Amino acid sequence: MGKGRVLVTGGTGYIGSHTAVELMAQGYEVLVVDNLSNSFLETLDGIEQIAGKRPVFEAFDLCDRERFEAFLKVHTNINAIIHFAAYKAVGESVAQPLKYYRNNLVSLMNILELMPLHGVKHLVFSSSCTVYGQPDVLPVDEQAPIKPATSPYGNTKQICEEIIRDTLASGSGLNAISLRYFNPIGAHPSALIGELPIGVPANLVPFITQTAIGLRAQLSVFGNDYNTPDGSNIRDYIHVVDLAKAHVVAVRRMMESKTKSNLEVFNLGTGRGVSVLEMVRTFEKVAGMKLNYKIVGRRPGDAEQVWADTRFANEELGWTAQSTLEETLASAWAWEQYYTSKHPDRH
Repeated sequence: MGKGRVLVTGGTGYIGSHTAVELMAQGYEVLVVDNLSNSFLETLDGIEQIAGKRPVFEAFDLCDRERFEAFLKVHTNINAIIHFAAYKAVGESVAQPLKYYRNNLVSLMNILELMPLHGVKHLVFSSSCTVYGQPDVLPVDEQAPIKPATSPYGNTKQICEEIIRDTLASGSGLNAISLRYFNPIGAHPSALIGELPIGVPANLVPFITQTAIGLRAQLSVFGNDYNTPDGSNIRDYIHVVDLAKAHVVAVRRMMESKTKSNLEVFNLGTGRGVSVLEMVRTFEKVAGMKLNYKIVGRRPGDAEQVWADTRFANEELGWTAQSTLEETLASAWAWEQYYTSKHPDRH
């Protein structure tokens, strides 16, 4: 018997797949549910190649409560759920808000309703630094005020945190840890799994690597007139493997009853802000090439600069982001090259 059974929702996605690998490396039994709306089945092959074992997998939508309940009746004795499954594109959420509210809220409510009925005690929730908006004080810590969301996507993360808080306060008997991520980038060092956006990437690093490999003609840098040292936006970019390891720590903390309250919140970042133009320059250095980019106008909804105060997670979880920016970008580039070699006709 391993350390316990963990259900990873959205486990064929970017962060979910890396977390499944880290859980399996630590001796947990992993089950994955994903509706494959924004991920690929072949990610399971990568997980299996790295972990030496394929996780239990079923494809369905967590908004389908009956289907989810049937799954929990078959797969009993689940100790914890890590909930990644959600729509996550900021721009699309502005265009299709109801799609985001229905999917992101209903899936969470189904999980919270069904957990006590099936003896599942622990929830790790995938939250976001978007809950802070443009903070008044940098770096931003967990006590910073929650600002009005700049997008329906960001609002779903805020509302989900409120739903969890209210459910736990109602005497549900559940525990939860909400992890507020900053900007995950990079790929597994094996280059067997990584970030795989469908269509045109909405995130900076896959757009950089796809431009470098010739899939995109040019990278757009949205604005160089911000009040930052080089005028471009500043974010806290964290290696996805460091992020994944924090989820394993959170699960272990709850299962070993080391939590200080039934709801804990942690920032996950590096504690260092990096500008978009610094990212471009660092990638050029790592990949040994010039990148075709141009400065364009600001993008609506973008905060000027956000980076994390990570001391609480560092001290309380005993977790720290380990990877350098160079290592992280090198892993993203290795993954891009590997994936393109396997799929030479993609566009």
